[in-house]
Amino acid sequence: MQHTLSFLPSLESPTHCRYAVQTVRLSRRKSWRSVAACSELMAGQTCNLTLVFKDPFESYLARVKAYTSSQTSNWTQSAHFQPLTDTVFGPPGLTVSGCGNCLLLHLTVPASGGLKQQLQLRDLYRSLEFQVKRTRDGAQTGVEYCVSVRVSGLLTSTSSLFSQPHCAFTSPPSPLDKSVLLVLGLTGALCALCLFLSGLVIYRGGRSFRRCSLLSALVCQ
Repeated sequence: MQHTLSFLPSLESPTHCRYAVQTVRLSRRKSWRSVAACSELMAGQTCNLTLVFKDPFESYLARVKAYTSSQTSNWTQSAHFQPLTDTVFGPPGLTVSGCGNCLLLHLTVPASGGLKQQLQLRDLYRSLEFQVKRTRDGAQTGVEYCVSVRVSGLLTSTSSLFSQPHCAFTSPPSPLDKSVLLVLGLTGALCALCLFLSGLVIYRGGRSFRRCSLLSALVCQ
């Protein structure tokens, strides 16, 4: 698991301000400790507290202050943070493939730093719940579907963000189905052409018959 502290500078803070971070463990609340790597931060930078918040069952506090060569602000304190319950997952890994009239989803837990952190994540969250969001229900052969997934641990109160949509076609129609569709399409086109030609012949024949009748009437008069 990775833990990062971010903060928003005050609108009144000068641009040359620096920022310092301190933390404390609530079970051993003796004194605040400075984070050496986060003692001269600039606006927009973050503080990596992964090594500081290494006990997932512990509760921690963090605080930040701004300072210049001549001024120092008051400390701004964070809310309580417990890695086990307050960690927010990154989106899970997802691949999608077709299987006839269905889709196969291959899901992986969110990546988390190095091997040690991945093993810790696996040990702490032995049971994960995946939620799937899809573009449509049902699955038809030869149709494209898009799927997004997010994950939550049974011990956490928050869920991860949804992954980016991954799209895949179910397996394409079999060659036999394609042949049948092609024959049906050609048959329909030929029928439509025959109807059009028949209508054209009948229309022209009617006009010729009417013209002959008019000419006969004129001759009789």
